[in-house]
Amino acid sequence: MSNYVPRLKKVYKDTIAPELFKELGCTSVMQVPAVKKVVVSMGVGEALANKKLLDAAVTDLTTITGQKAVKTKAKKSIANFKLREGNEVGVMVTLRGTQMYEFLDRLINVALPRVKDFRGIKATGFDGRGNFSLGVTEQIIFPEIDFDKIEKISGMNINIVTSAQTDSDARALLSKFGMPFRK
Repeated sequence: MSNYVPRLKKVYKDTIAPELFKELGCTSVMQVPAVKKVVVSMGVGEALANKKLLDAAVTDLTTITGQKAVKTKAKKSIANFKLREGNEVGVMVTLRGTQMYEFLDRLINVALPRVKDFRGIKATGFDGRGNFSLGVTEQIIFPEIDFDKIEKISGMNINIVTSAQTDSDARALLSKFGMPFRK
């Protein structure tokens, strides 16, 4: 199984990278934008009262991404939220390589079309340096999640980190991958 290449990676190398090379006027193949990593995270604020929700979030995120999720801790104390520094309040996964391409393929082609009343993704999620952030309101849009076994419907943040220098280059890259941006 070591010679397995994800479908999206193959499409990127064969068609997307050469097209972007011409479109963006790159002088070197190293200037062509590529996806470096994908960070998927879930904030579980209710975990302060119910620790079972945090374990359920770890299980859900591990099932969705195919990689073990890590619990994240609060960086500062906030009295109004009864939050203390060091409390576990979220889970996250950083995907690279094969798992990153597999997750992106499933997100773009399977999960996003399952969103209720989906009209495309707003292009306001770019940060100015070529990275894209996307919020999903329900984790049940992924087919791996068994609807009967979830503790609580919760959202997740998906950050796509690219090597693009500008937002327009990153948008061109993600559009070629098939990301359904709103017109």
